[in-house]
Amino acid sequence: MAKTANKTVEQRRRRVAEVLPVLKSVYPNAKCSLDYRTPLQLLVATILSAQCTDVRVNLVTKTLFKKYKTPEDFANAPEGELERDIQSTGFYRNKAKSIRAMAASLIKEHRGNVPETMEELTSLAGVGRKTANVVLGNAFSQNVGVVVDTHVARLSQRLELTKHSAPEKIELDLMELVPREDWTLWSHLLIHHGRAICQARRPECGKCQIFKYCPTGPKILAERETG
Repeated sequence: MAKTANKTVEQRRRRVAEVLPVLKSVYPNAKCSLDYRTPLQLLVATILSAQCTDVRVNLVTKTLFKKYKTPEDFANAPEGELERDIQSTGFYRNKAKSIRAMAASLIKEHRGNVPETMEELTSLAGVGRKTANVVLGNAFSQNVGVVVDTHVARLSQRLELTKHSAPEKIELDLMELVPREDWTLWSHLLIHHGRAICQARRPECGKCQIFKYCPTGPKILAERETG
């Protein structure tokens, strides 16, 4: 049983090794699609991105970051005013509450600086492991974990790199398969490919540059032919 499990891991690791250079070639400029200049801006933008597109978040933060420049600005913002400023991102009441509480924690516990560890980041209001991974990987160039959003989850399942649906379990599987130095980039590559080719409803398998490595692609095409 152990030998079979090890063989499966090696097969998946080999698949990652085949897919990774192809995606790096196809998306040489893959990076975080949220606009930011500082760790604080990225932290706020990532909180806003929950259940919202990055395009919408960038439209909002273009104005927001001119008005709110420091943790003090966010922490001291009248609740209703901040809610109005971020309203179009959805769930704005909860997001405003989280941002104000997060900023207050930065002032009280971290001298106004965004911390650089997973433990400290996830202790902040509104900051879960995914948000912390985004900040650590992009603002601080630390590969502590793998960001798992809907695109990363979908493509990881289609590539049969995981059998799980829970983000935290998918992350653990990917951390075992993807070279650590590529953890942050891996997420960006899958997100780019998920948006461009491997969409949820109708993936463009005929145009997919990693089709020959994908166990699910032939099944999808076969279903279309019989359907």
